[in-house]
Amino acid sequence: MSSIADRVTLLFRSKANRALDRAEDPREVLDYSYAQQLELLRKVRRGVADVATSRKRLDLQLIQLQQYAGKLQTQAQQALAAGREDLAREALTRRGAVTSQLTDLQSQQAALQADEDKLTLASQRLQAKVDAFRTRKETMKATYTAAEAQTRITEAVTGISEELGDVGLAMQRAQDKTEQMQARAGALDELIDSGVLADATLPAGRDDIQAELEALSSGTEIEQELARMKAQLPASAAQPAAVEGGSLNRPPGQEAP
Repeated sequence: MSSIADRVTLLFRSKANRALDRAEDPREVLDYSYAQQLELLRKVRRGVADVATSRKRLDLQLIQLQQYAGKLQTQAQQALAAGREDLAREALTRRGAVTSQLTDLQSQQAALQADEDKLTLASQRLQAKVDAFRTRKETMKATYTAAEAQTRITEAVTGISEELGDVGLAMQRAQDKTEQMQARAGALDELIDSGVLADATLPAGRDDIQAELEALSSGTEIEQELARMKAQLPASAAQPAAVEGGSLNRPPGQEAP
């Protein structure tokens, strides 16, 4: 039972693979792969933009904290000059906290800058690969299209294509039928000539022997009509113009010796 199931599975896979192979167009596969690479490149660029945006925000925060730290330093000096040592100490305490924040932000900025540089380099490399793939893709598509056209032309010339194969079969059938009709016509002519078949265009009962009899009767009637016409001619006209002694060659007025 397992063997039968394995054979059915194998048969199904082979037929499915053959159907997919016929339906698959390499040009469509190449275009799809190129589209996938463009989508990946878009995501990488989006990542670079996001990292650059985050780094830019840190830059703004660093500038603001640096300005605030400078302001606290100035306030501490002013408070000390005014004799308010307690205020000066508070300002310096706050400045220390801001300085600590600045240190953390600078570390984050450095990390983001490193990530941005890596993503930018990856984006550039991916862009180069995508451009190279696009060039190769177009070359392969052009080569496949040319090969496909050459194959169709060759199939058309040799008559092995499906469309022209049907045309060739139709012409062959037409030629066979023509030869069959010619052979049938020739055979019927031979049968008519031999008397086996009668010519349907002639009157009923008319054959070659009848035709000969009618021709002989027609000739007899003509001879009889000619004899009757001769009998009706005058006696002088019935005699030949030439008489004995060769009078046909004697000049007028001369008598025979």
